[in-house]
Amino acid sequence: MRCLGKGLAHARGLGQTPFRSQGSGGDVTTVQRIRSKRSHPLPASRAHRPAHLAHGTWRRRAQHHPEPAGGGGGRPRAQSPPIILLVDDEHAIRTICRVNLEGDGLAVLEAKSGAEALEQVKRERPSLVLLDVMMPGVDGWSVAERLAADAGTRDIPVVFLSARAAREDRLRAQELGAVGYVEKPFDPLELAGIVRDVLERIARGERERLNRDLLDE
Repeated sequence: MRCLGKGLAHARGLGQTPFRSQGSGGDVTTVQRIRSKRSHPLPASRAHRPAHLAHGTWRRRAQHHPEPAGGGGGRPRAQSPPIILLVDDEHAIRTICRVNLEGDGLAVLEAKSGAEALEQVKRERPSLVLLDVMMPGVDGWSVAERLAADAGTRDIPVVFLSARAAREDRLRAQELGAVGYVEKPFDPLELAGIVRDVLERIARGERERLNRDLLDE
């Protein structure tokens, strides 16, 4: 009975209620567990949580979004395409040439006169000039002469586009330092290939040979 008394006292300390029942074997004491009045409610449901926790926005805050120009990623920057200045007083020729050059990945500037071409060269420093010969006002010959006379522009390669096919015209182009001479009419689809070939050969140090070859084409 002493042990049973200790058990009942312990049960009461745990919020349990003992009660007696009678059976065939005598009185039996059992213990029924009751809910404590001080029991704590369950934690707040998702609906009652702060908005930034209920919807998981704290995860998005932890994500790192580097700036486009930042140092992350280690990706090399894409190389800028060569800039081609297309000089011709005929709008239709400029348009068809531009379409094909840009279709090959080249950047194109236009000038409809010799005077405008000189301004564009000084302002933009193109990689190459495609230069018509016969234009009103400042013609292609004059443009090439001024470019060759200026230390800041003489290294810009010039390829003539001309309907003049006489040998003396090619000779004059050679004297002005041109690296190409394309006779009109020409196939606009081939123009981008001509430009890229000239630029690649100049990069390999073949500029003088290109100039010499003008009379052999």
